[in-house]
Amino acid sequence: MLAAEAGGENRFEVDAATAAEALRQLPVASLLFDETGELRRLINVFVDGADIRGTNGLDEPLQADSEVRVVGAIAGG
Repeated sequence: MLAAEAGGENRFEVDAATAAEALRQLPVASLLFDETGELRRLINVFVDGADIRGTNGLDEPLQADSEVRVVGAIAGG
């Protein structure tokens, strides 16, 4: 769904110091964050393979070669 909202693109290069800065530069940023600026509950973000919720959250620092993956969780009942 996120790639479809980004015109079919699923890879972007950005210049950012933190995960939050990188995510806010994406064309789908409005879908990732709620009205208070917090990451939506069903959005999972991984920096270099590590879930940011278990590290520094949105403040997770990025290196020049860091890979940030955004995965929309599937929920239902």
